Amino acid sequence: MRKRNPVDLSLYLVTDRRLATGFTLEELITRAIEGGVTVVQLREKECSSREFYELALRAKKILPPEIPLIINDRLDIALASGASGLHLGQSDLPVEVARKHLGPEAIIGLSVENLEQLKEAVNLPVDYLAISPIFPTPTKTDTGPAWGLDGLEQARRLTDLPLVAIGGINESNVVSVIKAGADGVAVVSAICAARDPEEAARRLRNIIEKARRNR
Repeated sequence: MRKRNPVDLSLYLVTDRRLATGFTLEELITRAIEGGVTVVQLREKECSSREFYELALRAKKILPPEIPLIINDRLDIALASGASGLHLGQSDLPVEVARKHLGPEAIIGLSVENLEQLKEAVNLPVDYLAISPIFPTPTKTDTGPAWGLDGLEQARRLTDLPLVAIGGINESNVVSVIKAGADGVAVVSAICAARDPEEAARRLRNIIEKARRNR
């Protein structure tokens, strides 16, 4: 069995500049980090390859060494920017291909939308799985039915891979998600659309840590 690359999934930011009113991408990421974000995934669908590459370079420059920059979907951008890793969906490049090009040290995550995909993913060279979506979410509409908390609990029983939960997660439900077995939560609008991204991240991180201590 391959050795997994360690990654702190506690509070995983997935970027969406369209939601960030009044902040540049760099400002949003900086404030989110100050609030306690542990991973940053650059997911910017509506830009050219050149712009995506330049965004990745700028994001990488402001991230401290302990916080990995993960690129969504784009192997070429991950390689060209020297990012820490890549996050793949079910319709993206096969995980084995990405691993071959990125090498053993890169962090590779995979979204799974049902139990069949999860069972297949257990044997893939991934470092974590994203259980998606936990709850219905307007920020990503091309997914299957929501897992719900019962589905998340079942996923937790079926694998010892680190699990990050994503989809409709906010302060009102994050405790139940952690108690259901997630190692961390990934959020988009809960931070990107917040009036104060730093404070939003800090509140979420505090709730996550408290929930972990109590489970």
